[in-house]
Amino acid sequence: MTKQTGMVYLVGSGPGDAAYLTVRAQQLLFEAEVLVYDALVDSALLQLVPETCLLLNVGKRGGKPSMLQADINALLVYHCLQQQQVVRLKSGDPFIFGRCHAEIEALTASNCLFEVVPGLSSALTAPLLAGIPLTDPVLSRCFTVLSSHDPEGLDWQTLSQIDTLVILMGGQHLPEIVRQLQAHGRSPQTPIAIIRWASRPQQHVWEGALSTILQQTATEALSPCVIVIGEVVRLRSYLQPRSSLFSSTVLTTSDSASDTTLPFAGKTVLVTRSANQSGQFTARLQRDGATVVEMPALEIVPPSSWQALDDALTHLADFDWLMLTSANSVDYFFERLATQIRDVRALAALKIAVVGDKTAQKLEQRGLKPDFVPPEFIADSLADHFPVSVRGARILFPRVESGGRDLLVKDFISRGADVTEVAAYQSLCPETIAPDALTALQTRTVDVITFASAKTVKHFCQLLEQSQIDNAWQEWLEGVCIASIGPQTTKACTSLLGRVDAEAQEYTLDGLVQAIAQWFAIKGA
Repeated sequence: MTKQTGMVYLVGSGPGDAAYLTVRAQQLLFEAEVLVYDALVDSALLQLVPETCLLLNVGKRGGKPSMLQADINALLVYHCLQQQQVVRLKSGDPFIFGRCHAEIEALTASNCLFEVVPGLSSALTAPLLAGIPLTDPVLSRCFTVLSSHDPEGLDWQTLSQIDTLVILMGGQHLPEIVRQLQAHGRSPQTPIAIIRWASRPQQHVWEGALSTILQQTATEALSPCVIVIGEVVRLRSYLQPRSSLFSSTVLTTSDSASDTTLPFAGKTVLVTRSANQSGQFTARLQRDGATVVEMPALEIVPPSSWQALDDALTHLADFDWLMLTSANSVDYFFERLATQIRDVRALAALKIAVVGDKTAQKLEQRGLKPDFVPPEFIADSLADHFPVSVRGARILFPRVESGGRDLLVKDFISRGADVTEVAAYQSLCPETIAPDALTALQTRTVDVITFASAKTVKHFCQLLEQSQIDNAWQEWLEGVCIASIGPQTTKACTSLLGRVDAEAQEYTLDGLVQAIAQWFAIKGA
């Protein structure tokens, strides 16, 4: 990339696993200044960007909160006009159900430079990785790729006559797909395969017939998946690879893990941060010799509605202070500000208070310095140390949509402040547990589990309870160090896990690493 002008790269990430990323895509990720990515992009790819890269999750997953396409367009234009190098990372190939047309139109209208970088589409790779050929001299002389996002708009009469169908976004519409094909003459015995999480370690394939597949998958979560329908599915038993074609390494290790002089050499650490926030923490642990297993227990996504924040942005002059208590609130507030085609000069009359060095650093990446940072790294200390009287102060507080602590707001209101809370993002529990994390816990190879928020503790327990019925997971924690970043996280650990073994004295990730090192030193392990 060059730094002379802004540029937007519309990049296909392939089916998921980084092994199938193109060389060009990898190069662009290495040099990206802003990464705008869809929810289905493999979290491992987020580790390829520089530490200073701004990461923006815009959703785009069925049934989940997502940023409006018009707002995504505005983001790309905004950052390009700021002369930044932007990677718009999409799963599969950008031109196959990737909505590139709208983004290119917006970029062109604003005279923004762009490049489209192809990726391997899951429509082609998922069947291949499952051992299913899409063409065959006898069984399949042609195939059609379609999206079932809107099944009522498809020509089922024509589709039912085609040898092989490859259906994307069909997990939620499987009953309607089966019904329509049989209603238009397709035999109930027609083979069908459903390939979930193609190329990932958790790839799973269900194989059956139109008459049986609904019963086979009645209790399963199928999305994201690729559906293949046709006689070629029968060839899978002959062509399926005997060994996995893709990496399914259970543990993520560093080159330094074998260096016994490092503090965490020979130790396995489970990290529960969200996928787009764990990169630097994971790298720090690996530099200290740890083997790291990532189990994202948070999914950071846009709020269910932008209305409250948008209203606040149009009335910024009504506020005296902007209060930001997390890196997520900084990212989502400023990206929403950008979609309204307003820059940081709109905040000229406001003072900004933040909690924690990480939040302050995020703000400084936007070219702004906070007017106030409390001496402690917790939000509850903000009102106690506020530099001016809060009575009558008008405060805008962009925050997590639900599940956040209300003590800070109550404290400010009790002191006479006028606080306007607006949803800037959501922190949700992922749908499934990372398979490598589950394996590591089951095999008792984990030495430390780190928690950087109370929500990660709650979601950690929720994910494990969903993974099996007999609650044996509590036994997996015997002898494992439970490490907490601070008092509120410690309360959650004590309540849900029964104990905390190490708590950071400084409520930062560096403090958490130091607490783990001290625990190992005391244990003599």
